[in-house]
Amino acid sequence: MKNFAFIFARGGSKGLPGKNIRPLAGKPLLQYSIDTALASPSISQVFVSTDDAAIASVAISSGAVVIERPSELATDTSPEWLSWRHAIEWTTEHYGAFDGFISLPATSPLRSVSDVEAAIAKRREQNADICISVTPANRSPYFNMVKETVDGWVELVNKPTGDVARRQDAPPVFDITTVVYATTPAFVLEHYGLFSGKVTSIEVPKERAVDIDDIYDFKLAEAIVGEQK
Repeated sequence: MKNFAFIFARGGSKGLPGKNIRPLAGKPLLQYSIDTALASPSISQVFVSTDDAAIASVAISSGAVVIERPSELATDTSPEWLSWRHAIEWTTEHYGAFDGFISLPATSPLRSVSDVEAAIAKRREQNADICISVTPANRSPYFNMVKETVDGWVELVNKPTGDVARRQDAPPVFDITTVVYATTPAFVLEHYGLFSGKVTSIEVPKERAVDIDDIYDFKLAEAIVGEQK
């Protein structure tokens, strides 16, 4: 089974300028995802889709193949799903057909090889269209998340069927992470959106599920990496 890993890293980040190649513990953020992909036994080739020359340079020096992303797919409002489709079409044209499409966002540098391998295996074992990664949520719509009613009062987002006096009494809920997405080229090309098919998941601990969006996320990642050294 031929699995290709893809990292989608455009320039022009607003939350944290230069985020994708910002040094994290002395290594560009993007390189963490590339290194993990290269170390994963099930991954045959690693690609970086980008519109940015500096990102492309880091990608090439780190051992990835660069896909030049069209500018219309690299704006703040461009759906990443369309970039997935572009990457699949480009890769199929230049490298031939492949079986597994694995997205490893650059913003999750703390993932492990085992996370990637687990997602690939889980999708196949469950005969799912896509396997996403999740981590235990800090808040719950059954216990401490509320919405405003039409009368101006507030109520739980999801009302439990019985009394929920403790968080432990509420059904477990999870946050979707950007650690790994494992699917197939056919699913991406024939559908639109993560939940347009059969979805399974792997659970990732919080210390590996950091998703860097701003400087505070980056500092948290720095602290975790520092503790691991």
